[in-house]
Amino acid sequence: AAWPTTDWWTGLGDAQLDTLITEALQNNPGLGVADARARAAQAEAGIADAARGPSVNGGAAVAGARPPAALLGDKAHFAVAKYGYASFKWDLDLWGGKRAAWEAAVGQVRAAEVDARAARIELSGNVARAYAQLGYAFTQQDLAAGELKRADQSRELTRQRVAAGIDNQIQLKQSDAEVASAEQDTALARRAVDAARSSLSVLLGKGPDRGLEIARPQPLQPGALAVPTNLPLELLGHRADLVAARWRVEAASKDIKVAKTEFLPNISIGAMAGVISMGGGNPLSLAGRFYQFGPSLSLPIFDGGKLRANLSGKDAQYDIAVAQYNRTLVGALNQVADDVSALQSLQQQLDAQQRAQEAAQQAWQLAQQRYKAGIGSYLEALSVRQQLLVANRGMAALQAQQVDLSVQLIQALGGGYQPQAEAPHSTSSTTPSHS
Repeated sequence: AAWPTTDWWTGLGDAQLDTLITEALQNNPGLGVADARARAAQAEAGIADAARGPSVNGGAAVAGARPPAALLGDKAHFAVAKYGYASFKWDLDLWGGKRAAWEAAVGQVRAAEVDARAARIELSGNVARAYAQLGYAFTQQDLAAGELKRADQSRELTRQRVAAGIDNQIQLKQSDAEVASAEQDTALARRAVDAARSSLSVLLGKGPDRGLEIARPQPLQPGALAVPTNLPLELLGHRADLVAARWRVEAASKDIKVAKTEFLPNISIGAMAGVISMGGGNPLSLAGRFYQFGPSLSLPIFDGGKLRANLSGKDAQYDIAVAQYNRTLVGALNQVADDVSALQSLQQQLDAQQRAQEAAQQAWQLAQQRYKAGIGSYLEALSVRQQLLVANRGMAALQAQQVDLSVQLIQALGGGYQPQAEAPHSTSSTTPSHS
C-alpha cells in the first residue's frame, strides 16, 4: 500500500508543475486557515492539560473603610488595610475526568492537524488538475485554429466554384456559417486558456498576473498515474478525512467520560497564607498573619437535570461523530469504485477513439494523394480534414479526462498520506509529566 507516493505529481515529469505545486503549498491562504485551526486546537489542549495540575496565585491590595458606628460605637473610624496573600489549589482527578478532557483535546488536535494535511493533499491535486486543464485548453486552441484555417480555405474554394457557376449560393452560405462557427470556437478556446490561467493563479494564492507567467504545459502522460494492478483496500485508510473523522470519534468518546465523572464526588486541596496590617502599619513586619489549609469535598446533589442533559448532549455528539465517520467511509468506498470504473470505461473509449483517429488520418492522407493525382478536388480533401480535426478533438478531450480522473483517484486514496507515520508535533508540548 505504498502507492501513491507523497510527491506523486513528480512522476508526470513536468518541472513547471512541480514548481507550481510547491508554490501553492507555500502561499495558498486556505492552508493558513487550516494551520490556524490546528494551532487553536493545540491551545485548547494546553488549557485542558494545565487544568490537571495545581494552581498557585498571589495578590496584594490596599483598601480603606469606615465601619458603621451602630456596630462599633465610638471606636468606628476610617482605617486603611494593606494585605498580601498567596494561594494554592489542586483538584484531585479521582475519576480521570480531567485526563479524559485532555485526551479529548489531544484528539481534536490530531484531527485538526490531519485536516491541515488533507487541505494540502486537496490543493496539490487541484493544482495538477488545473494544470492539465490548461494544457487541454491550449490543445483546444490549436484545434480551433486549425478548423478556422480549414473553414477559410473551404469558403474560398466554394466562392471560386460559385463564381465559376459550379456551385450556388447555398454552398457559399454554408461555408460562411462554418467560418463563423469556427471563429466562435476559437474565441471560446482563448477564453478557456485565460480561465485555466486564472484558476491556477487562485490556487497559487497570487494575482491574475501570475497566471500569465505560466508557460504552456507539455502533454502529461496519464500512464505515470496508472493504478497498480493490485490495489489493496487498506489504501482507504490513508485518506486524511477518514483519519480525522476517526480521531473525532475518539475525542467524542472521551467527552462522554468527562460528563460521567461530573456526577461523582471530587476532592480539592487548598491553602492560603497572607499578611495584613491596619492603618499605617507595615504588613512586612508579619504582625498580622493568617493561614488556611484543608481539603474540600464537592458532590452534586440537585442541579435540575443539568448534568444529565450534558451527558445526553455528549452521547449525541458521539453518535454524530460516528455517523460522520461512517458517511465518510461509505463516500470514500463509492468514490474510489466510481473512479476506477470510470477509468476502465475511459480506457475502452480511448482505444476506440484511437482507431477512429487513425482511420481519419489515413483518410486525410488518401484524400491528399487523390488531390495531387488530379482525381479528387481539394475541397473534398478539406472535408476529410474536418473529420480528422474532430477525431483529434475527441482524443484530446478523452486524454484530458483520463489525467483528471487519475488525479481524482489519487486524491480519493489519500494522496500519499501515511497515517501510521502520524505523530503530531503539537502533542509534545501538551503531554503532561504526570498521569
